[in-house]
Amino acid sequence: MMKKNKSQESGPAEHRVSLRIIRPLVEAYLGFVRESDRHVRSMGLTPGQFDVIATLGDTEGMSCRELSVRTLVTKGTLTGLLDRLLLKGLITEEVSATDRRSRIIRLSEKGDEVFRRTFDTQIAYLDPFFERALTEEEIENLRTLLLKISDEFFKKTPNVRGKV
Repeated sequence: MMKKNKSQESGPAEHRVSLRIIRPLVEAYLGFVRESDRHVRSMGLTPGQFDVIATLGDTEGMSCRELSVRTLVTKGTLTGLLDRLLLKGLITEEVSATDRRSRIIRLSEKGDEVFRRTFDTQIAYLDPFFERALTEEEIENLRTLLLKISDEFFKKTPNVRGKV
């Protein structure tokens, strides 16, 4: 953990820790989202649809609540998204055997086919961006550092990080 000193608290902007990190972090994130979303759309899905399908893939399904925690989709958006995926025949829903107030969402056979066709394709598309920029050791170091930062931001709300 870095020790704070007066220059970090009130000094010139170029010496402030967060200002040295935020812009490159956001630029990397925006570049990733731009490329990822573009590729997902080229496969006939919206980013939200892909997020839900990828999250449900290779699972026995999950409740809407669990799905909202595990995806990057907000609860308000998730309901409409699930309705559209249901209409397309990509998911099924049933009442939970343990909690009748809860719905269990699963990929349908058609949804599983979409998952199998798109997930590996998306990862194969994104991997070269990381492989060109970083060595394997740098990838592991970056992952460790990003998780460390994430943990610091989500200390007070531990369940939120599951969304990432």
